[in-house]
Amino acid sequence: MSFGPLDVKGKVVLVTGGTSGLGRAVALGFAQAGAKVAAASSNPDKVAAIASELAAFGSHHHAATLDVTDPDAVRSFFQGIAEKYGRMDSLIHAAGVMKRGLAVDLSVDDFERVLKVNLTGNFIAAQAAGRIMLAQSPDRMGIRGSITSIASLSSFVSFSEVIAYSVSKSGVNGITRGLANEWTPRGVRVNAIAPGIFPTELNRQLIDGTPRGQWLKAHTPAGRFGNADEIIGLAIYLASDSASFTSGQTIAVDGGFLARGV
Repeated sequence: MSFGPLDVKGKVVLVTGGTSGLGRAVALGFAQAGAKVAAASSNPDKVAAIASELAAFGSHHHAATLDVTDPDAVRSFFQGIAEKYGRMDSLIHAAGVMKRGLAVDLSVDDFERVLKVNLTGNFIAAQAAGRIMLAQSPDRMGIRGSITSIASLSSFVSFSEVIAYSVSKSGVNGITRGLANEWTPRGVRVNAIAPGIFPTELNRQLIDGTPRGQWLKAHTPAGRFGNADEIIGLAIYLASDSASFTSGQTIAVDGGFLARGV
């Protein structure tokens, strides 16, 4: 049996949260690698921007607004992409929000909003993609599709003042393992990427020039924060045939953060 190549050329890849931060980098990385990319987010201005950026890699890409907490909208959009391109090979779920605040002061509404987007939205997107992938024909490796979620270091360790975010990203681990357990035997691989400290719109105000940011950098053996482009290689691997035996994993790209003790 020969192993599949590290190649995503021609694969249909849908990226939620694909218009900013790590999601944008991944969407553009897949397009540059020859995939057919559909990028979506809830921000119309950013959707227009990513549509223009994707167009530089050809006319076979797509961008649209999407609320990942709306099951009907997600189901309809995903089905439309599968019909447009003939199948859906990979979902990269990068949509997420953060709310900073002391746990004792955090409102239940704010707590539930973060969970609704980061955790329930993750399940809604994965379920919609899974239904499509499980029904389509497998490739020569027996794979029908792959799902990769963007988890977090807070899927593994606690960060202060972001309790709802930490809970939601811990839950992404559970979704990843649970769906991998159910769907890998049927040809759909499910994994997650846990980025280390990558400055994005979501966290920039927390880490740029702050004591928190200084501590986080000092705790990272690489001695620096990550660049969004440094996520792309792993995302492509997990979507490629080379990852045919990789499922149920949450893989950190963190410059050694989780490895550092004293």
